[in-house]
Amino acid sequence: MSALQDVINNIILFERTGDRLYNRIFVVSAFSGVTDILLENKKTGEPGVYHRIAMYQDFHEPLQSLIIRLKAINKKYAGLGLDLTVADEFIEKHVMQAQIYLEDLANILASGYVSKEGILQAAREILASIGESHSAFVFANVLQNMNINATLVDLGGFGDHKAFTIDQRIKHDFKNINFEHTICIVTGYAKGTEGIMREFDRGYSEVTFSKIAAFLKPHEAIIHKEYHLSTADPAIVGAENCTPVGYTNYDITDQLADVGMEAIHPKASKPLEINGINLRIKNTFQPSHPGTLITRDFICEHKRVEVITGTDKLLVIDVYDPLMVGNVGSDLKIMQIFYEHGISYTFKATSANSISIVIWERDFLKKLVDDLEDDFEKITVEKVAMVCLLGSNMDQPGLLAKSALALTGKGINIKCGGFALRKVNIQFLVAREHFKIAIIALNEAMG
Repeated sequence: MSALQDVINNIILFERTGDRLYNRIFVVSAFSGVTDILLENKKTGEPGVYHRIAMYQDFHEPLQSLIIRLKAINKKYAGLGLDLTVADEFIEKHVMQAQIYLEDLANILASGYVSKEGILQAAREILASIGESHSAFVFANVLQNMNINATLVDLGGFGDHKAFTIDQRIKHDFKNINFEHTICIVTGYAKGTEGIMREFDRGYSEVTFSKIAAFLKPHEAIIHKEYHLSTADPAIVGAENCTPVGYTNYDITDQLADVGMEAIHPKASKPLEINGINLRIKNTFQPSHPGTLITRDFICEHKRVEVITGTDKLLVIDVYDPLMVGNVGSDLKIMQIFYEHGISYTFKATSANSISIVIWERDFLKKLVDDLEDDFEKITVEKVAMVCLLGSNMDQPGLLAKSALALTGKGINIKCGGFALRKVNIQFLVAREHFKIAIIALNEAMG
């Protein structure tokens, strides 16, 4: 969204004029960095306005700073035709109304009479809505001032006291729109009784996108990114050593999401997959390129690896106990402890007396190890990286040997590895310092 001029040229106007501009719906995220200010920095965890409320601290000054920041963003788009007076008034009114809601929540929270969790979840929802309401308003206003019929659909529900679910709100807000004669600019945040952030947190824009698609049943849904869905990360292997994937299926997008390389949030992809709606991932800055088409049934015609990916932000927790061998229920007991701490795993391997489980480092709790140690003899925790080969049709003799040889040829020790019977994802655990070297080695071997 921050490259709004490119979005207009390369998406809205690209090879379209007149009525061909219309019959499209665009779900927008907040401008870059805004949700980080409102909630917390997605990468660093630096606290935002939300955390001041959660810590019973004054949040008025940060909200005033937010207004200044959003007005500065507005000023950037005056050259595109944004009506600054109208846009600044909108954001002032919106943030001040949010402040009233948040003050009420903070007062209730301070009373100690209600659940802290529910109040803070509501605060998180209110704050998150501000970013998308702002960006959608700016986008729609710019298009309207270009004499394009744009309809702002703000699913944030500010001032709307109707007890809608998210699906009901979508149905309500779209029911009277004549799509053939307008472009809809829709907020990525959608207010609902179930709370979109309660389940999806920062992945909510894609969830709104998929819910709208499931309701309206388009032939194709498109996610515009600042890069292609590529066979490997160009920042690691070099742009000249990878290509756009072209075609794949929803199973592979789930595998990507499992190691943090989301083409789409896995819970957002399910409504599309279930309804048979194809998803295309396009690079905003290469509008003529078809991008990657994701379908439910695609199987690559030839045996090949489609994507090489991974992450270096994992921990492996090895649970050892000599009494495991032949003992029914050891795995169940371990998984119950993980469940009690709300921790999901991305990989698991077993031997007679040990079970190795890989989790995201950000999810690690010392209490998890303490609880495991209560029931098992030895718990080892180690920082690791994971590298993966993904493909819809890559089950071929020698692939595992070829991969291992590529890694060992670079002096990389494979700490652990494995794959499920369907062989759509072959995974290797390696030392973190070998992560990039491993990705490059596998990419060279499969090229």
